[in-house]
Amino acid sequence: MPHFSSYAAETPDRPAYIMASSGQVVTYSELDRKSNQIAHLLRASGVQRGDHIAMMMKNCPEFLQVAQAANRAGIIFTPISTHLKEDETAYIITNCKAKLFVASAELVHVATEAAAAAPGLTRCLSVGGDIAGFEALDEALADLPSTPIEDEFLGAPMLYSSGTTGKPKGVYWAPHAESIHADHALSGSVGAFFGFDVNTIYLSPAPLYHAAPLHYNLMVLGLGGTSLIMEHFDPEHSLQLIEQYKATHSQWVPIMFVRMLKLPEASRTRYDLSSMKCAIHAAAPCPVDVKEAMIEWWGPVIVEYYSGSEGNGFTIIDSANWLTHKGSVGQAIIGEPRILDENGEVLGPGEVGDVYFANSRPFEYFDEPEKTKNAFNEQGWSTMGDVGYLDEEGFLYLTDRKNFTIITGGVNVYPAEIEGLLIAHEKVADVAVFGIPHPEFGEEVMAVVQPLTWSDANDETEAELIEWMRERLSTVKVPRKIDFLEQLPRMDNGKLYKRHLQDAYREAG
Repeated sequence: MPHFSSYAAETPDRPAYIMASSGQVVTYSELDRKSNQIAHLLRASGVQRGDHIAMMMKNCPEFLQVAQAANRAGIIFTPISTHLKEDETAYIITNCKAKLFVASAELVHVATEAAAAAPGLTRCLSVGGDIAGFEALDEALADLPSTPIEDEFLGAPMLYSSGTTGKPKGVYWAPHAESIHADHALSGSVGAFFGFDVNTIYLSPAPLYHAAPLHYNLMVLGLGGTSLIMEHFDPEHSLQLIEQYKATHSQWVPIMFVRMLKLPEASRTRYDLSSMKCAIHAAAPCPVDVKEAMIEWWGPVIVEYYSGSEGNGFTIIDSANWLTHKGSVGQAIIGEPRILDENGEVLGPGEVGDVYFANSRPFEYFDEPEKTKNAFNEQGWSTMGDVGYLDEEGFLYLTDRKNFTIITGGVNVYPAEIEGLLIAHEKVADVAVFGIPHPEFGEEVMAVVQPLTWSDANDETEAELIEWMRERLSTVKVPRKIDFLEQLPRMDNGKLYKRHLQDAYREAG
């Protein structure tokens, strides 16, 4: 796979990426120039091969320029969620040993507080406006060369776990090659399955700090395709962009599907989506009804995968296989899935247990040898903390995250099943199900619903939803109570931060 800079020489005016809201086009030649300048800036700032930088940036033109600069300067770069608080951000900057920090001016408060609490930083830069104590990136680049640095080496991203239990951990993979012209590590497997190539027009509606959007955009650029970067997800704007740019590929999380499906019929049918060849989704369980509706609407272009930042396993399933294995996340193309019981014994087909992967490339948590050791069992197999089962054909099915399993009266209840049912109700826009303490049963099932219309947040709707679930679920799975919130704590990467809700209920109870 050629480096993106080769396309700057061959087709300099070809769009590398387009910012969806503004329409700003960044060509391959501009991306090449800017990333070269930033690579020179890194070297002038004392950031050498193997060093680390951190970036807390909104989806903006500079994001991929900084990432590509690090990638051609042998730098390990850590994108940070734009939703973290000051102490969480400072922890990551310090933990990854970043020498340089780049932040969006929109995040001024968090950025300044976090930088002040991270003593290892030697330089801080801002994009999209001024931050006191930071240098503006554009001004810092003004007199720097736009030609390559002399010592180009391949860098790598280092992403942090979400930190749902304890401090977030940096998932470290050393660069898989020295040459910047090396293929992306996933291009021969995942990229080939998705059909990424020079003709790809890739719609990216999620934040670039998230693993999949970051890796897939870098892969598309390495192949000479064009990315459409949405600054913020909007369901109807997404459809409009597919028609306008004839997007061939896209990447989603299930809540985005839900919000597109719940658009008015006139909005859903207004746009020509026939250019879409592969609509990729992951990051959270997708309710069966939602996926069936998407395949019926878009055709058999929906592709699902299951993986994580650790990269210790990767399963994938296309629409045809999913329709005969509904609810599955597919068969493995990286690692070999194993289902283990609480004693570490391998379970047979159909038996639910902890999902592990064997015979995959080992990873490490940066500067955390004990946590790295604890991520593997005695056989060297590792887990991402999910619960599920395999069928006779080796298709994997997930039931939920291990940490969210509710044990009520000795019975395991998986919130994802209940959430998948509730989200299909016409009055529900989003839902979170979790366990709260119960004096007799240990835990009981609690549901918090974000109604599609706030006027439906009332006792009548609560009774309607509970009765609707009783007709479709066993009694032990039906929440005894439903509360309503105008907005659930779901971040724009599609992750639902149930821990925040759960903690609040436990403290109040």
